[in-house]
Amino acid sequence: MELKNKVAVVTGVSKGLGLEIVKLLLEKGVIVAGWGRTQPDFTHPHFHFFSCDVADEAQVAKAYTDTVAALGEDIRILINNAGFGVAGALESMSTSDWKSMFDTNVHGIFYTTKRLIPAMKAADEGHILNVASIAGLNGVANFAGYVGTKHAVRGISHSLYMELRDYGIKVSTIYPGSIQTHFFDDIPGMDAHEHMMQPADVALTIVQTLETHPNYFVVDVECRPLRPKGKK
Repeated sequence: MELKNKVAVVTGVSKGLGLEIVKLLLEKGVIVAGWGRTQPDFTHPHFHFFSCDVADEAQVAKAYTDTVAALGEDIRILINNAGFGVAGALESMSTSDWKSMFDTNVHGIFYTTKRLIPAMKAADEGHILNVASIAGLNGVANFAGYVGTKHAVRGISHSLYMELRDYGIKVSTIYPGSIQTHFFDDIPGMDAHEHMMQPADVALTIVQTLETHPNYFVVDVECRPLRPKGKK
C-alpha cells in the first residue's frame, strides 16, 4: 500500500511501541489518529489524539465518531497495539486482572475493528495489523491469562483475514519477543534492559508490512532479540 496521505488509527499510543509506530507512520506521510488512555508528550500537525480505553466499547464508539468527524471515514489502516499483561500463578490471579486483560487485549480488538471494516470494504483496500506476542505462539509459566489473550488474537486474526481478503483488506499479526518498553514496569522480577529489542525496530517491521504490494500480504511475523542476554 502507498502510505502517503492515508489515514490510520493506532491504539495504545501513550508510550512505547505504539508511539514509535505513530512517529514512523508520520514520517511516511500518514495522517494518524492515536487512541490511548493518556495523551503522549508528542505533537505533530498530522497526529490527532483521541482519549480512549479500548476495553470500554462506549469509549471506542466515541473515539471512532470523533475521528471520523475530524479526519473523515476513509480510514485505510488500523493497528491494534493496545495491550498489557499481569503475571501470576493462575490459582492466585484475581478475577479482575484476568478479565481486564481479555477486555483490553481481545475485546478491544473486536470493538475497534468492527467499526473500521465497512469503510475499508467500500475503498476495496485496507490493512488491519494486530500486535500479538510470542506469547501468542507458546506457553509461558505464570502468564496464563496474557498468553490466553494473545492466542486469541492469533485466532481472531487468521479467521478475519479469511473473511476480508476478497475485499482487498489484509489482516496481519506480529509476534514480538521482549521489547525494551514500560510493559515490564509492573511485573515483579522482570525488568526491561538493553538486550531486548528496541521499539523503533519493531515499529519499522510493522510499517514495512503495511508497505507491501497490494496483492502480497504478510500473515504472520515473528521477531525476537538475537542475543537476549547479551554476548557470552
